[in-house]
Amino acid sequence: MNEKIYKTMSVTGAGNIAVGIVILVSGIVCGVLSVVSGARILKRKSDIIF
Repeated sequence: MNEKIYKTMSVTGAGNIAVGIVILVSGIVCGVLSVVSGARILKRKSDIIF
């Protein structure tokens, strides 16, 4: 029985690490895209007319 618990905990831990890495990478990508979009807007600020 202890072996089943150990295996379940190790699989769960590995899954949590994988999910954490995916969330970290997606957060970094979203941040970079936001900065690039903001830089483009600031670069073309003189062309925007309201």
